[in-house]
Amino acid sequence: MRHIQPAEAVIPHRRKAAFYGFALSALSRLAEFAALLLLGLALRQGAAAGAEAAPIFVAPFVAGAFSLLARADGGYGLAVLRAPIQGFSRAAAAWTGAALAALALGRVFGAQGLSARGWLGLWLLAGLPCLFGLRLLAAYAASLFARRGKLDRYVVIVGGGPLAEDFLRALSENAPPDLRILGLFDDRGDDRIPDVVAGFPKLGTVDDLIGFARNVRVDQILFALPVHAETRILDILRRLWVLPIDIRLTAHANRLRFRPRAYSFLGDVPLFDLIDKPMSESAIIVKAIFDRVVGLVLTVLLAPVMLAVAAGVKLSSPGPVVFRQERFGFNNEKITIYKFRSLYIDQCDHDARHLVTRDDPRVTRFGRFIRRTSLDELPQLFNVLKGELSLVGPRPHVVNAKAAGQAYEEIVDGYFARHKVKPGLTGWAQVSGWRGETDTPEKIQRRVDCDLDYIENWSIWRDLRILALTPLALASGRNAY
Repeated sequence: MRHIQPAEAVIPHRRKAAFYGFALSALSRLAEFAALLLLGLALRQGAAAGAEAAPIFVAPFVAGAFSLLARADGGYGLAVLRAPIQGFSRAAAAWTGAALAALALGRVFGAQGLSARGWLGLWLLAGLPCLFGLRLLAAYAASLFARRGKLDRYVVIVGGGPLAEDFLRALSENAPPDLRILGLFDDRGDDRIPDVVAGFPKLGTVDDLIGFARNVRVDQILFALPVHAETRILDILRRLWVLPIDIRLTAHANRLRFRPRAYSFLGDVPLFDLIDKPMSESAIIVKAIFDRVVGLVLTVLLAPVMLAVAAGVKLSSPGPVVFRQERFGFNNEKITIYKFRSLYIDQCDHDARHLVTRDDPRVTRFGRFIRRTSLDELPQLFNVLKGELSLVGPRPHVVNAKAAGQAYEEIVDGYFARHKVKPGLTGWAQVSGWRGETDTPEKIQRRVDCDLDYIENWSIWRDLRILALTPLALASGRNAY
């Protein structure tokens, strides 16, 4: 029985998402597409004189079809990339399928260029050793990353006792090489749960896990609890769903068996998927690139506007141009956001003890204008470029903000779930009419409902829609003062 070596669990380190696996997958896919495309174009160029060359679009079509087929077959999964023979067999099948599809389409549509079937056959044969070499290279890169711990996945166990011990032993029989189990969390006392279970330490209660996961990298939470303990499972889920982490329930001890597609697997151990983190690594990277590129363009385009607003702030009242305030960011981390100052310097409320209201005497005359038009928010583009904010997401709330004398988290059950994604410069709540003052419990509830709806249904197209709707929401000036 292979022993899973625990990581240095209790040494706190800042949470950093592990993107090496995604990067390896994406680069492998890009390298294979590019290599096959260039190979096909070179062979087409060198076709025998007098033979009619295939249309130029055939090469990118076949290479693109291969890339789609290989991805659909799971050919770029990390486990497949680490096994070059398995990876090559899947790539070869996808490559053959793409070439045959091109040949079939050529016959259906009467493409005379596929009298160049000799070119297509030569390309098919030449592509196989090319793919094999790239798969060997990918496996070597994966091995190198693994030796440096770049592909490690960190998990914690919820539950203890005999069931957790059985689960850990079952997992040890065929543990993935990149698995690192940090420890266990259980609400039951030491008289029922020992300090060490199957060689892994008990690190605290379920409530302790929330703080632990906000400061230590945790990629997955595994429930070692009986399936029939519905009440206990639901209670723990209610507390943990605010975390941006995948949550799974072990099914290894469940006597009722389902088809394999009903499970996800960790090694050979079946798991039920309870909660998925809102964005995959690929989605996070796409959104981050989108934020930086579009954010930089907006910063350049709006630079004259920001300079004019800065001059207006400086001329309208004494004091600094930029106002800094601490707010909640991703995963409840505190960030400092930038705004153009709109209040008199001696009236600035860094802790937001008193929300700005209509005709608030603390707001300068120029401040009313920039608040109504949201020009005071423009410096937050620099927060976007720093990676602290996204262009679109739940608006970052002030740490100590209250509605009707109550903290937001006391009013809205699961309030902190809105921090499962990076906060945004604009958001679904703002373009849905819930912009501005949150002086009543209903207003903050509606705003959080919009935020959670955005998180659950995120797509890059929805971000584009929200960005397009934002100028219209700003033009209305409703609830902004």
